[in-house]
Amino acid sequence: MCGIAGWVGARGGGRDVLDAMLRALEHRGPDDTGRSLDGEMALGMTRLSIIDLVTGRQPMTTDDGTATLVFNGEIYNFRALRDELMRSGHRFATRSDTEVLLRAWEAWGDACVERLHGMFAFALWDGRRRRLLLARDRVGKKPLYYWHHDGLLVFASEPKALLRHPAVGRTLDAVALEHYAAFGYTPAARSIFEGIAKLPPAHVATLAAGALTLRRYWALPPGAAPDGSDRDVTARVRAAVLDAVRARLEADVPLGVFLSGGVDSSVIVACMRELNVGRLATFSVGFGADPSHDELPYARAVARHFDTEHHDEVLEPKIADLATAVVRACDEPFADSSAIATLVVAEATARHLKVALSGIGGDETFGGYPRYLGVRVSEAWARVPRLLRAVPEALARRLPEAATSRNVGDWARRFADGAARAMPERYIGWTRFFDAPALAALATPALGHVFRGDVEAAHRAAWATRADGDAVDGAWRIDLATYVPDDLLTMADRMSMARSLELRAPFCDHRLIELSLSIPASTKLAGLSLKPLLKRAFADVLPPWVRYRRKHGFMIPLNRWLRTDLRHVVEDALAPDRVRARGLWRPDVVARLVREQLDGVRTHGDRLWTLVMLELWMREYLDARGTWRLT
Repeated sequence: MCGIAGWVGARGGGRDVLDAMLRALEHRGPDDTGRSLDGEMALGMTRLSIIDLVTGRQPMTTDDGTATLVFNGEIYNFRALRDELMRSGHRFATRSDTEVLLRAWEAWGDACVERLHGMFAFALWDGRRRRLLLARDRVGKKPLYYWHHDGLLVFASEPKALLRHPAVGRTLDAVALEHYAAFGYTPAARSIFEGIAKLPPAHVATLAAGALTLRRYWALPPGAAPDGSDRDVTARVRAAVLDAVRARLEADVPLGVFLSGGVDSSVIVACMRELNVGRLATFSVGFGADPSHDELPYARAVARHFDTEHHDEVLEPKIADLATAVVRACDEPFADSSAIATLVVAEATARHLKVALSGIGGDETFGGYPRYLGVRVSEAWARVPRLLRAVPEALARRLPEAATSRNVGDWARRFADGAARAMPERYIGWTRFFDAPALAALATPALGHVFRGDVEAAHRAAWATRADGDAVDGAWRIDLATYVPDDLLTMADRMSMARSLELRAPFCDHRLIELSLSIPASTKLAGLSLKPLLKRAFADVLPPWVRYRRKHGFMIPLNRWLRTDLRHVVEDALAPDRVRARGLWRPDVVARLVREQLDGVRTHGDRLWTLVMLELWMREYLDARGTWRLT
């Protein structure tokens, strides 16, 4: 695992610039640093040693010295690829997956990415053709940012390294800001900084003669029911999950597991036990006096059941300090409050290990969110005549809201408010922090004038690929195409790498996702049970109290903390004078949201956290640099 950075172009700079960029990435790779500079080209890396601890150094160059590679990630099938390449005459000087990737490019060119099974982002300079190749893994586990202007392309694993280059500025991107306000994270191909782009998942980019070309090499497959009985499907799921876990055990250092006590992380631990992993360490975080959000008792029970070496931490905040740490780790405003808990458990894990596995993606791959059941119910509800729906929907809007992890009042209100919308707008609306009318009311006229982007385009495109018009399948595809890479995997990468920890996600294995999408939604989400297929697949090893426990979710008690531990942060960040001076949001609308939250009238936790994290980000990244402007 590494951080990578570099550039191609005559105005790139010298070693001092590259060194500054690499210093910004030291947390991603504290074990080693390497660099290669050749006229208009510079490649650098910081390394966290996981595989081939001695000889896997980077940058790595072909035998003839014409091509050089820097690589961030892990290629899980590198041993099989190495054997195949050796049979065709290639010779290897190291045991590293980096060299396998380099030889794979020599053998298959840019198409080598289609042979890779893993998480990766890499840059390869072909000196003979004066051509740069950038690539990113299929699901988006490893990040890659770039800035391209006037013949110069600068790239890095994180924006903080790009911002160390003198050519890169700090202008606020209006399209990314609108997307952030809607969903709590920036979109796949843009960053919050105007001009700094992300290479989207499953894409390669080539730079030749100053021209940059992007190409997609993988997409979510169309749905098609697999052959075989339910028993066959269950067995295939069991085997595929086991294979995904087995692949992620490839390392020359010990591994652990983020353990919540829920189904997904418990399945991973069960697989590791089945694969005869010896010493197995598990790590959890809890929230002290808030039992509605605390899974520590369940995690401890799972650890005892599978005989793991368990470690847990109780998060009794200095939450304000952790919020600032999240901002600095992400470089962009990021409003998924689970990042705080992820950062804490990553820090606890990193004191013991360099690599851990996580259950991220299990809910999206096998149907673990109550909102998926809501899709099915809402499809039936939409067929009820509007006159008959009026009274129940009015009553639903009057249900009291709660600060617990199961805010039924908020769920009911969202369900009722979306009942008149068609799919997929109904489902997308459930996932937004600020829907379009709320965002229009929140933004000042000046900001509203530039808020003209279509923030839901990627969601609708994913929905269009659903199998047989199935709304539940469409909801899964929306989440797998947007929420998983742009929120969950972004959070996993930044929070873990901020503490020099590599995090692996078996449920985000692209082959497992392909299998899952080939299974009808009625099989994966039967009745009112969440993840029934996954639970059946591991029924013989998971204790009943794991299989039948109510869905919990890895969430912090945000609504309670906003009224207690974080109240001073809210009142400072969203003070009317400060909001007015920013000129982005209407002070009266923000004041109403704050007042309703603090008085317990309504729960606006995600919305307020979105505004707070944006303010903290602006202080950290824009105010300290003097004036800023919005594109």
